[in-house]
Amino acid sequence: MLAPDLSHERVEEHAAAIEQLADAGCEVGAVVGGGGVAREYIGTARELGANEIELDDIGIDVTRINARLLIAALGGRAAPSPAENYEEAGEAMRRDDVAVMGGVVAGQTTDAVSAALAEYTDADLLLYATSVPGVFSADPNEDDDAKHFEQMTAGELVDIIADIEMNAGSSAPVDLLAAKLIERSGVRTIVLDGTDPQRIVDAVLYGDHEGTDIIPDGADDQMTYWASE
Repeated sequence: MLAPDLSHERVEEHAAAIEQLADAGCEVGAVVGGGGVAREYIGTARELGANEIELDDIGIDVTRINARLLIAALGGRAAPSPAENYEEAGEAMRRDDVAVMGGVVAGQTTDAVSAALAEYTDADLLLYATSVPGVFSADPNEDDDAKHFEQMTAGELVDIIADIEMNAGSSAPVDLLAAKLIERSGVRTIVLDGTDPQRIVDAVLYGDHEGTDIIPDGADDQMTYWASE
């Protein structure tokens, strides 16, 4: 979503959204995926005979290159290089820098990295900005009858993602490991269409979005810092 076509305008717009959140007092950690560029590199490397760990490492490298684009757009607001582990990201956030990460280790997607970073930093909110408007009962690109969920628990998310991932070729908004980490940590989560970065700002600051709220078991529907809005 961030850099499908390496358009600098798109990266600048998302950087501006992050800056708006930081100016509002949010501590921000941003995890950037590999997108289509990573898939192209991985596809070529697979044809060249690379094994799966080597392919994962290539994917991680691409996510960190994409992360550097966002860092460049953020200028002095971000740590100067992508954090390569959660400790580095946490230290950057404690310095009031925006922490930007790509992948971390082979076998773990940036979906899972996002959930792990949220757990590591005791985040109030985890937001997945994707190209689809939330969580559905099935892949909406494959099933016209897929139901959109406005709200669910983390356990329900795990069940839905597990069902989607069992269907070959289907695509879930977050992967199963990420969903399980969300369930374990109990972090409040939003999945939304982030192609317009203003949607990210509105969701974080006001809880205003058309995506899916994933609410921890036992938590109140209303987040504390939205209560005065």
